[in-house]
Amino acid sequence: MSYSASIEQLLESGAHFGHLTRRWNPKMSKYIFGEKNGIHIIDLRKTQILIDIAKNAINKIAAEGKIILLIGTKLQARQHIEEQAKRCSMNYVSERWLGGMLTNFTTIRKSIKRLAAIDKMEVDGTFDKITKKERLMLTRERDRLRKVFGGIEDMTRLPGALFIVDVKKEHIAVKEAKILGIPVVAIVDTNCDPDDIDYPIPANDDSSKTIELITKIMADAIIEGNEVARQRQAELEASSERASKETEEVIEEATQIKRRMRERKIKKPDAGKGRGGNRKSLVESESEETVSSSAESTE
Repeated sequence: MSYSASIEQLLESGAHFGHLTRRWNPKMSKYIFGEKNGIHIIDLRKTQILIDIAKNAINKIAAEGKIILLIGTKLQARQHIEEQAKRCSMNYVSERWLGGMLTNFTTIRKSIKRLAAIDKMEVDGTFDKITKKERLMLTRERDRLRKVFGGIEDMTRLPGALFIVDVKKEHIAVKEAKILGIPVVAIVDTNCDPDDIDYPIPANDDSSKTIELITKIMADAIIEGNEVARQRQAELEASSERASKETEEVIEEATQIKRRMRERKIKKPDAGKGRGGNRKSLVESESEETVSSSAESTE
């Protein structure tokens, strides 16, 4: 069987290194191969399998046209999260998870609209009409907002799933997703609780190379899913266009039928009048013959 990540790739990236044995979470025992020099070693055969399970889940969600939000605010993850999110055209959080980003999304959208408003002020010339101090204050506010919300500026609805690096650090995001019933795909190290994760991937979440490898695999799955979603949308639009055309044809046909029926109704009285006229002539003729016969009898 072919896996998305080979054992060699995982070993090279250092995915098998867990935390110190004294810092482990017993719930991760089923993913641990053993220990060496006081460090837990992750079973990479299980990592391989779970990467593919997570990848398939991500692919399916993306194919439905839903948003996958990539989250990784630790130093080792930031660059990879940003790069891969942009590559697969998805939203991301790489600086700081602000409490309520999911559960209080309406308020978060207000902050994003404020960011858009400041951008507009700079473009439409409003900045030229205010004082230097006011311009500086607005610029600082914009930079602060963009640092926090830059990766979700265009996220107009809640995501269909989260991909998280280090669930221990991003525990608030995990909690919010659980409240809202949003599935979570995450890299879980030996010090993490995998029970709250829908699709756990046991691996070293402190290794930049491991994060890059797994995040790239997830991004590839999203790209494939996006393509399926685009094809479905194109088919839906084509089907809608065909249905619209067929509807127009039916309406046109119905209009023609009504027109013909109106024309027949107009012609009917003329025809009736002709038949009535014939009947009248016949009656008059018979009356004349009767009168003539009576006259002859009288004579």
